[in-house]
Amino acid sequence: MTELEIIGQKAKAAAASLALFPAARKNAALESISNAILSNTEKILKANEKDVSQAKENGMTESLLDRLTLTKERVEAIAKAVLKVKDLPDPVGEITEERTLYNGLSLKKVRVPMGVIGIIYEARPNVTVDSAVLCLKAGSAVILRGGKETVNSNIEREGIMRGAVKAAGLPEDCIQLIHDTSREKARELMRMRKYVDLLIPRGGKGLIDSVVENASVPVIETGTGVCHIYVAESADVDMAVNIIFNAKTQRPSVCNAAETLLVHKNIAEKLLPAMKKKLDEKNVEYRADAAAKEILPGAVQAAPEDFGREFLDYILAVKVVGSTDEAIEHISRYSTHHSDCIVTNDKAEAALFTARVDSACVYVNASTRFTDGEEMGFGAEIGISTQKLHARGPMGLREICSYKYIVTGNGQVR
Repeated sequence: MTELEIIGQKAKAAAASLALFPAARKNAALESISNAILSNTEKILKANEKDVSQAKENGMTESLLDRLTLTKERVEAIAKAVLKVKDLPDPVGEITEERTLYNGLSLKKVRVPMGVIGIIYEARPNVTVDSAVLCLKAGSAVILRGGKETVNSNIEREGIMRGAVKAAGLPEDCIQLIHDTSREKARELMRMRKYVDLLIPRGGKGLIDSVVENASVPVIETGTGVCHIYVAESADVDMAVNIIFNAKTQRPSVCNAAETLLVHKNIAEKLLPAMKKKLDEKNVEYRADAAAKEILPGAVQAAPEDFGREFLDYILAVKVVGSTDEAIEHISRYSTHHSDCIVTNDKAEAALFTARVDSACVYVNASTRFTDGEEMGFGAEIGISTQKLHARGPMGLREICSYKYIVTGNGQVR
């Protein structure tokens, strides 16, 4: 039996036990985890320093280093997010449908734990805790496989969380981390149908494509974020500039950051200089089409592939369009169906955009940075789904549950 099979067996047993615990017991474990994270902040930061140091030696970009780096404030935010999950209603046992059939049978559709959930992710240290606590609250065990960039941070927090869970009287094996970050171990996890009920990848296009193509375990696909902002002719320029600045520069290394700006030709000469003045504060680079390049001094001529690229950096692709229809057609061609936005003062135009743009989250006059489980009231998120099955957009507790039908009769036969 391989190391991962042993992990799978332990997870399966823990999931069967965890499914029986009431909300109060799970909540006590979550509070224990939050307290343990706070009391072990220095240990977490020291482990993270090793990861950051190694990443710098390997030439990681500044924006990705920012994603990787933990600070005292970020650790505190992670601990607070655990308590937000604790305070959410327990989805397990929720009756989502109840009716009596023609033959007198009583039918109930009840939300139940998924079982064992595998998470494969990259240099995102918050994912380790977010995923673990969401799975625990939803009554499922989790097997975590983080990237090599965060291995020290992840191992430290796995031990902290397992100890906290055990102290609260729950099975510590409901949270397990694969310490071996090799691709071989990741592929083995992708094929563990006997033990893993659901697999969720979180990371760049390469990771997600690898999981989708190689996994035999059912996968919820979380997509890369080629997010668009379209500034329509009727838009308020100041509002548009603020939205673009936030969506591009607040945290450029995340999947809900804007990567492409589309501007209506009749507002381009007014908007683009105002935008550049603001974005110059962050030294944003531009990959522009010919029309935008004439208005943006220093912009680089965009290559065709720039309009479908997730830069994850202070780089913005810019294109001038002749109409809202052209903007929508561009988004349809290049979007990864994550988050797209229109800035407009025309309600009819906004309605057209939201009806035709086929993304998990479509915004009117707001930054794409709100595509986030915590921002949308889920406490935290286990990923942002860009597929069209049962889970789409930020996935919280309900999206990582399954359901079953309970049918009660008094002797009926067919």
